[in-house]
Amino acid sequence: MFFRKLCLFPFLPPLDVKTKFYNSEMDDLFLEVQIQNISSSTVFIQKVSLELSVMYTVEELNTVNQAGKDECTFGTRTFLQSMEGRQYLYHLQLKQEFPEKASTIRGLTEMGKLDIVWKRNLGEMALLQTIQLERQAPGNGTIRLSLETIPDTVILEEPFHITCKITNCSNRKMKLILKMCDTDSIRWCGSSGRYLGKLPPSSSLCFTLTLLSLKLGLQSISGIQITDKLLKRTYEHGDVAKVYVIPSMVKIKS
Repeated sequence: MFFRKLCLFPFLPPLDVKTKFYNSEMDDLFLEVQIQNISSSTVFIQKVSLELSVMYTVEELNTVNQAGKDECTFGTRTFLQSMEGRQYLYHLQLKQEFPEKASTIRGLTEMGKLDIVWKRNLGEMALLQTIQLERQAPGNGTIRLSLETIPDTVILEEPFHITCKITNCSNRKMKLILKMCDTDSIRWCGSSGRYLGKLPPSSSLCFTLTLLSLKLGLQSISGIQITDKLLKRTYEHGDVAKVYVIPSMVKIKS
């Protein structure tokens, strides 16, 4: 009589994968992927692909333009030595048909998956390692203020314009009033206490503001207050953005 003995050996993938999402002020996302070979042998990376949810489009930022041609930032190397790593970067943009839905997302959300095809030796069958991507949606509170347009540089003591967007992240209607408060370096142009109108739940509205700077260098834009008339609650927004203030060329020549 013979007894068959079955031995189970745990399989540990040779690649350690870490992912991190970065939020921008323009509702864009950046995904950083760090891949490290934690095994004792060389691993060949055959393919790295990203599949996202239907709400986003993706742009790979892993190429450089040399002599009019896009080449991989890692060159022609397709392998990782033991304990060697590399980083991949992706730019994620929200599709135009999903802006209001994105503002209502809460908690942990599924963003898609990352597929890595690898093999240890030339000639052997490639293996697939799939990483499920999850993102903790930022807490926007009741109301969110973001910038649509802002100049990179402005001229000292000359008016410039910024376009802001307010998003109602709550489940109730709001009646909003805008108030601007001057700072030591920034002066607001126009009437304060302006009525912006009614804002339904999960919707947005845009408005343009005019301001000027009294100091040179990198200056912070702050002092925006938005009041909900229904709840009589005021939301203060400080350090909304920064602009670089340069002197006027006319004054320099004179």
